Amino acid sequence: MPEEISQSNGPVVEASAVSVQRMHSRGVAVEDVNWQVKAGEYWIIGGPHGSGKSSFVITMAGLRVPATGVIRHFGQDLAQLSEHDILAQRLRVGFVFKNGGRMFAQLTVAESVALPLRYHRNWTNDEVNAAVKALLEITELTPLAGSTAQDLATGWQERVGLARALALEPEVLFLDEPMAGLEGGHRRWWRRFLDELCRGAAWAKGRKMTVIAATSDFSYWHGEQCQYALLKDGRWQPLEGRPNAPEINELVKS
Repeated sequence: MPEEISQSNGPVVEASAVSVQRMHSRGVAVEDVNWQVKAGEYWIIGGPHGSGKSSFVITMAGLRVPATGVIRHFGQDLAQLSEHDILAQRLRVGFVFKNGGRMFAQLTVAESVALPLRYHRNWTNDEVNAAVKALLEITELTPLAGSTAQDLATGWQERVGLARALALEPEVLFLDEPMAGLEGGHRRWWRRFLDELCRGAAWAKGRKMTVIAATSDFSYWHGEQCQYALLKDGRWQPLEGRPNAPEINELVKS
């Protein structure tokens, strides 16, 4: 990794006076976001439907330009980076899209997970296949390796998106409502898996990952590690302390 874009200290994600534009209109979803995320933190960003959660996490992940303000990843202003360096930064950040993780219809599960490795790593087929095998095992997708998107329910497609996002071993992982519409077994799996990521999973050799997830229902999320923030009425509101899910959901509704 180039020395000039590497940072061992300070926030891994930082927003300064950021306004986030809605994805499908010219309107602004949320204004004046000032936020710092430290390495290893676990943030849950919630709000009612239409509050701009998807626009928020996509923008904070560096996939869209903010309407105003500055977003920094690992201390670097994304707007000031060259094309080469912005790519290097993006490889340090993973993203899981909602509603099935945006699987490619023509690819199998194994091919989808292999795609970023074949594109960004100069690896042999054996090296890629070994990495894919390991990723499918930890996400419990091995029996579905030869399936395509049309063969899979949304919950399994979402896991494919997760495995693909983890393929390049990112330092920060953004997720857009990964548990929306899932049944209890899938939700429990996600909670356990993401908790392990933050704590430093054995399969990741103890390396802790920063996790930032959007949700419409705080009751899906709980744990001593979590920090919470609310998007509502165009405002960004970090929540102090460790409020429980019913308390937060009341804030969403009020």
